[in-house]
Amino acid sequence: MRVLIVGCGYIGLPLGVELVKQGHAVFGLRRSAADELKAAGITPFLADITTPKTLADLPRDFDWVVNCVASGGGGAGEYRELYLQGTRNLIEWLVPESAGILPATSSPPPKATRQQDAGAPRFVYTSSTGVYGQNEGAVVTEASLAEPESETAKILVETEKVLLAAAREKRFPAMILRVAGIYGPERGYLLKQFLRNEASIEGRGERILNMIHRDDLIGIIILALQRGRAGEIYNAVDDEPVSQFKFFEWLAETLGKELPSAATAEETTSRRRGLTSKKVSNQRLKLELGYQFKYPNFRQGYTAELQPLEVAGRPS
Repeated sequence: MRVLIVGCGYIGLPLGVELVKQGHAVFGLRRSAADELKAAGITPFLADITTPKTLADLPRDFDWVVNCVASGGGGAGEYRELYLQGTRNLIEWLVPESAGILPATSSPPPKATRQQDAGAPRFVYTSSTGVYGQNEGAVVTEASLAEPESETAKILVETEKVLLAAAREKRFPAMILRVAGIYGPERGYLLKQFLRNEASIEGRGERILNMIHRDDLIGIIILALQRGRAGEIYNAVDDEPVSQFKFFEWLAETLGKELPSAATAEETTSRRRGLTSKKVSNQRLKLELGYQFKYPNFRQGYTAELQPLEVAGRPS
């Protein structure tokens, strides 16, 4: 297959490496720094999805496209430009006849058909489980309401609607992965805080965390490209949501460190803005796509990440 990866960063670059190993012709779209892609066997394209003219002269004959761009922070303005408008630009570039007529909202799309898969490339977009605004610790599925409070998460919902509308109206075989908190090599915000003795527990630590290891997300993306149904949403999250307290308790026991102290009332209030607490289900992912996790829970995944640190003698 000819595969285009949009956003060759923490996820996109190792995804490209794996696809190259599997024998695919892989192309990577970045705004700069192409040498890293070349070294990985990925053909680089220098372009910016927020600037359509930079896409105009690039080839469009791809079988698969993955949009896994990341903002690296930023507020609602950056999210709207990169995720919402950037996604519109990609669709209009890949399917020129859609230009100017993509609806802003959509009703649920129909199931995929052979005709849907026959034209435009199969397209996977990495969204976020942050689109679920639930706060009471309930189990949420892809059918649950996606009505977040934060402005950035609302923009991700808008972006999803554009893709679902394109899947329905333009026969554009797009699939959405709602991705939980990613951790893996050199990444894990809570672990880094813990190792620096900067972590703290909110209240009684009851807020539920949902996670996924980078390597599992890469496997899920590839499986979605192979087997996913156009117009569908899949939660990309591991098998075991965990409370904040239980997560830090495990880290403390594993590394022989003290539990973090309790957060101040001011810190807790500040963190609560936009934070949620829910148990995200991955049953559709496992039942429909048949994905088998390499790291089905945080303990197995973080154990793999802690081993190099223990060899280096850093945790103490």
